[in-house]
Amino acid sequence: MKLRIELTDGKSEDEVVIHCGRVDENVQKLQEFILGLSSPRMTFYNDTEEIYLPLEEILFFETQGEQVYAHTSSEAFKVKHRLYELEEILPRYFTRVSKGTIVNTKHIYAISRNITSSSKISFLKTHKNIYVSRHYYKSLRDKMTQRNL
Repeated sequence: MKLRIELTDGKSEDEVVIHCGRVDENVQKLQEFILGLSSPRMTFYNDTEEIYLPLEEILFFETQGEQVYAHTSSEAFKVKHRLYELEEILPRYFTRVSKGTIVNTKHIYAISRNITSSSKISFLKTHKNIYVSRHYYKSLRDKMTQRNL
């Protein structure tokens, strides 16, 4: 694989172009990595406060009734997006694990597998847990395997 960087004057936004003979696993990993670098800006809400946190601090997004909450290891903040909107704008290291939950795979410490029902996801240095439904388990496991490569 060759790497070339070209500087262009007058560009308002950086652009990465991958020229390849075929899209193989390495090209897909490179694409996911590059897309994961550009995190969208999000505002979180706690009563009357607007909070600006890096997305890397978010463990998971979860619906509770009509509201979506972003959870850190110690707090939860309201989000003014629906889960389907978050799926489109979040970096690739976030993935859907159930109908009402999107998880940050970088924070997953363990997955306790349960063959007959949902499997439990644990995070490092927090008491918070979430569950991955059987429907989403395989895609989560694949994403976790890719994370370690």
